[in-house]
Amino acid sequence: METEEFGWLRRLTRRLVPGGGGGGLPVFTPRRAPVFTADFTSASQWVAGRSWAYPDGGPVNPGDNKLDHLVEDPAYSRGGVFRATPRPDGNWDTGLLTTEGSDEGFMVRTGDLLEARVRLPAELGAWPAIWTWRDGGQEIDVFEYHPDNPDLLELSNHVREAHRYHRDPTVRPGAWVDLKVDFGRSSVVWWVNGARVFADRRGVGRGWRAYLIVNLSVSAGRYHPAPGPDVREMSYEVTQLRVYRSQASAGGRGRGG
Repeated sequence: METEEFGWLRRLTRRLVPGGGGGGLPVFTPRRAPVFTADFTSASQWVAGRSWAYPDGGPVNPGDNKLDHLVEDPAYSRGGVFRATPRPDGNWDTGLLTTEGSDEGFMVRTGDLLEARVRLPAELGAWPAIWTWRDGGQEIDVFEYHPDNPDLLELSNHVREAHRYHRDPTVRPGAWVDLKVDFGRSSVVWWVNGARVFADRRGVGRGWRAYLIVNLSVSAGRYHPAPGPDVREMSYEVTQLRVYRSQASAGGRGRGG
């Protein structure tokens, strides 16, 4: 019959070891509950083809050196494959989804953990991203990518201005990449393919919250090459996007996250 002291130690170990037990040394894993699992087909989760991160909600944003012309056409975003095709006017029809303005109105907030799996595009001029936005700012870039820098991901905190150009041999055009970001109060932390690659030591502050945006932009040529005349389509794919919330802050899961 175990003593009360031994029973307490065993229960503690079960909490520390992922899965509630097993071999190896105890590893602390914060208890988190999924509060958002992306269903890109859902009209209640996502709005297609417009965002207040673009002037007047879109459809174009030339001031950000983009050739984007946002479209609601579900073929450009709703299947999780974000596409872009050229238009006669020189811009590109592009896919964008945002939680801003949706029925659910989900927002990530301080302490949340986001995980995503993406397939990077190969075409020069492609500019995929997962990012956050609210009221003219509150931007955290889970990632940005440009195939002219084939092994580089851009990871940025524009709330308190910190960024990292992360070079990785596993990052390349057409590659699958697993991303994880912890939106910490005093430090935002990024993982790429399971490796912790950047802790900005700036964070987002105590009361931060923002909507999610997933999109494929097209570079206009000022900072990265624009697509060549032979490119007729580009795409990138997001097969998984989830947000987890610690139990300590999991209350209030209704509208606004």
